[in-house]
Formats: sequence, structure tokens, C-alpha cells
Amino acid sequence: MRLAAPKLFYKMCGLAAAAVLLDQVSKYLIFRVWTDMGPEFPVLPVFSLVKRYNTGISFSLFATDHEFGPWVFALLATIIAFGLLIWLSQTAERLPALGLALVVGGAVGNVIDRVREGAVMDFLLFHWKDLAWPAFNLADSFITIGVALLIFDGVFGGKKRA
Repeated sequence: MRLAAPKLFYKMCGLAAAAVLLDQVSKYLIFRVWTDMGPEFPVLPVFSLVKRYNTGISFSLFATDHEFGPWVFALLATIIAFGLLIWLSQTAERLPALGLALVVGGAVGNVIDRVREGAVMDFLLFHWKDLAWPAFNLADSFITIGVALLIFDGVFGGKKRA
């Protein structure tokens, strides 16, 4: 397979690796270093740090306690990440490459959690009074931003193709 833009591909692989590193370091700090935090640590009136384990996928969809659940989700995410890396290798445009790198980095960060912990480690919680958005982590943020960039490029990117 020939790379469409080798320099861009290698830079984006570096970005994906940096996303994995940031995600894993943040989870280590919250779950392993900051052990006296308690179940919820209010930071702002609308934001708290929490320690939650998600056995499902985004927003705890398909949550399962089955012993093979983390392995199935990890395998699916790994296959998707490899597919996105192939797409990235054929991309010569910066915006979709950036989006793909962020999605790959986020997916790998969550795969590491599933393999090591049996669930994804979430710790960011936005809330207002009794309403709360589901807890998430940096990997989820990278995936969301990456998908948004891909959608933006698909809608406004003109006739260029990734």
C-alpha cells in the first residue's frame, strides 16, 4: 500500500499516539494517584470529577456484565481503528487526517481500558441541578472532535476526496 502523503500520515500517527498518552495519563492520575477523591469531586457548579466504569459503548449503550463484553467491544474498536488508519494512509488533506487521527487515538485509549480494566474509565461529568450528561473521558472527547471534523470536511470540504 502506498501512502498518499507520507509526512502527513506520520505526523497524524504521532498525534494519535499523543492522544492515547494524554488519555491514559489522565485516567492514571484520576483513578490511581488521586485515591482520596471520593465518588465525586465538584470543580465548578456545573462540572465534577468522578470515577465511573463504563462496560458499554458511548453513553453506556449496550452495557454488559458478560465476561466477554469488554473483549468483543475491544475487538470491534480495534478493527475500526485499523480501518481508519488505512483511510488515513490514503488521505492527503489535513482536516480529515486530523479527524481520523483523533478518532484512532481515542479508540485506542478506550481499547486499552477495556483490555486492562474490563471497562472504559470515565471521569468528566457535566451537570445542572439534577440533570447530568453521561460521564466521559479524554478519549471520548478526541473521538467526538474527530468525528465532528470529518463531518465538517464532508459537508464543507468541496470536491476533494480523502
